Amino acid sequence: MIYHIKDTLVPAKALPNDRKTQYVAVIGPEEWIEMNSGFDMGIELDMDMNDIHGTRAEPNFDSLTGTFSIPRRDDISAPDIKFAFALDEKGIVFIDSTGEAEKITEVIRTTKRWKKPSLERFIYDFLEHIIHGDQQLLERYEQELDRIEDDIMADTSDEYPIRINDIRSDVRDLRIHYEQLTDLAQELEENENNFFKANNLRYFHLVIQRIAALHDIASSLRDYSIQVRDLYQSRLDVRQNRIMTVLTIVTTLFMPLTLIAGWYGMNFVYMPELGSRFGYPAVIILSILTVVISIAIFKKKKWL
Repeated sequence: MIYHIKDTLVPAKALPNDRKTQYVAVIGPEEWIEMNSGFDMGIELDMDMNDIHGTRAEPNFDSLTGTFSIPRRDDISAPDIKFAFALDEKGIVFIDSTGEAEKITEVIRTTKRWKKPSLERFIYDFLEHIIHGDQQLLERYEQELDRIEDDIMADTSDEYPIRINDIRSDVRDLRIHYEQLTDLAQELEENENNFFKANNLRYFHLVIQRIAALHDIASSLRDYSIQVRDLYQSRLDVRQNRIMTVLTIVTTLFMPLTLIAGWYGMNFVYMPELGSRFGYPAVIILSILTVVISIAIFKKKKWL
């Protein structure tokens, strides 16, 4: 699909005939092989979507080429949406078999109208659409971490909240995505081949600032998720320490009783207590006193 950049995107059947009108094209890898000479970018770009490993841009002699690897916002752990692009001063070509570039371009066509149309403004809107809604997404992650933290503090669950790991992984992937998007936008702002008008470079600077803000939020959320995980571990350690304290106290209480039981369980013939009518009650009283004194000592030491 080919669009001419007017005050909005105008669908067309062919590239513009005049040099003033810039264009956007969205085609598949097979179409690119057939049509790349018609775009006159001076490159032979063999696009294999399996070779796309990130979002990047690379300047060439007569063009600027690159790739997009976009996390799916509904399932960030799923494989990224991947497509490539090539551009020069005349326009931009997306080489895409996923339909994502076409979908974003159609959204821009139906929702944007420009007073000063340009290729730079279209790229700005394209990058803006990629990160659209990400601030709300990150806010939802933060709210979810808040709820998990409250549950941990309230000891409402004995199981480790696996969701902490999922959130940390998602936020890490988003942070990497923002870093790559920033590098791409900075490459565009650098304007090494002078494809863009100097007064339009502000669009790239603006989108860099917005991506940087999202990157900072994602970094903070990643640190927050680590803190929540450490909080759970510390609460677990406290709980285990309490259990060990109780076991230690019980063991300490019964150690003297065990000694008494062992001592008088020897049954030597000449043990005087065995023949005394007060021997048995005396041992009972001794055992009770031992327990009472031990508990008093524990409370005084604040072990209970």
